[in-house]
Amino acid sequence: MNTRLKPLCASLALILAGCAVTEPRTQVRIDMPPAYTEGSAPSSAEEARELTTAWWRDFGSPQLTSLIEESLIGSADVRIAAERITQAELALRVAGASLLPNVGIGVGQSFNRSDSPGSDATTRRGTSVSVAMSYEIDLWGRLAAGIQAQEQAVAISRFDAETVRLTLTTSVAATYFQLLATRARLDIARDNLATAERVLKVVDARFRNGVATPLDVSQQTTTVLNQRAALIPLEVAERQTTSALALLIGRVPQGFGAAEENFEQLAVPTVAAGLPSSLLTRRPDLAAAEAELAAADANVAAARAALLPSISLSASGGLASAALLSLVNPTNAISIGLSLAQSIFDGGERRAQVGIQQSQRRILVEVYGSTVRTALKEVDDALGNADSNARLEIAQQQTLEQAQRSLRLAEIRYREGVGDLLAVLDAQRSLFSSQDQLAQSRLARLTASLDLFKALGGGWTAPDATASVSR
Repeated sequence: MNTRLKPLCASLALILAGCAVTEPRTQVRIDMPPAYTEGSAPSSAEEARELTTAWWRDFGSPQLTSLIEESLIGSADVRIAAERITQAELALRVAGASLLPNVGIGVGQSFNRSDSPGSDATTRRGTSVSVAMSYEIDLWGRLAAGIQAQEQAVAISRFDAETVRLTLTTSVAATYFQLLATRARLDIARDNLATAERVLKVVDARFRNGVATPLDVSQQTTTVLNQRAALIPLEVAERQTTSALALLIGRVPQGFGAAEENFEQLAVPTVAAGLPSSLLTRRPDLAAAEAELAAADANVAAARAALLPSISLSASGGLASAALLSLVNPTNAISIGLSLAQSIFDGGERRAQVGIQQSQRRILVEVYGSTVRTALKEVDDALGNADSNARLEIAQQQTLEQAQRSLRLAEIRYREGVGDLLAVLDAQRSLFSSQDQLAQSRLARLTASLDLFKALGGGWTAPDATASVSR
């Protein structure tokens, strides 16, 4: 029997290799630019460093490093992404089981007694043991295609987890920078309030000596009140930003507090953007979009294979005895079957499924192209913002220095009686605005650096550089 089955198995293996329905890998045509538009941004190794997965350390903030490391452990989003990887891997095991035979065993006991008037009672006893096996021959590769699709689903879940990680870390950094900026603006507002109160004392002293007018006192008092009112929304923003940071790292907002850190002393790192073509292997969302295309190819192959006949092998064997709880003098039974099934009429359901999968693949081709183009724009925008915000911060610093000088001169002239209060008020407003704008410019520069890290993939690299895009 075994000698006869060997040639049959070899023949089946050859048929399986030659008859499987396969789909060529989808190629997406995208003309990648040779360089980014924002050429003024640092690009050489001398001007910028390479991006690493622990990019947040480049800001020189121990507190930021501690917060991000805590968030990677405490964030619910990270744990959910890890569970989705586990689910995808288990689903792959389920899909792989379809290529193996299904074997079952059964044991049965029976007792039957019949008793009718005028005849002797009869009793029947029985014991049986049976083994059954069924196996679908994947002649056209339908099951194998389903496994390939599920393998891509595992890859997608892993890429999505990396995207979640990148989104989380950049969100923690952005929120922390927002908190430091709000605290810096609060300090500026408090200093401005102290300045306004100091000028009010000068105005009040001049009024008591008959030099200033009640209007002067009223105007400066209004400035003091405005500065006090300006503290309120900043204090609210500080509390709300602190609670938002607590949620990101997985803590309850009540009782949470971040340590003080000098906002001005944070470093603003620059990184080498590299060539646009390298972006395809540096962003997990692009890798996920590519894996979705590969899964779509496998789904199309599976749908096409479903149009063809299915072939199944079955075998069963068993022992049966007329004795209860015993296999004395058993009766042997064995059966082997080969079945071929082909749908003759299904109302076009299977062909419609092929069309659905092909349409889904065309959608994913467009999604992949759109995702790549969006990624290129994000890098270009981040490069441009990093450069412009750096120049803006320098200009704002120069404006602040002039505003400080103007207020100092205006106060001196007012004390000496050669200047009016209006010049002092204008100088105060200019200084207050310049200080606040400088803090916001610093925040914009840090945020632009974060955007560039995120747009470049946060130091992540694809496990294999087999992007399907045509460059």
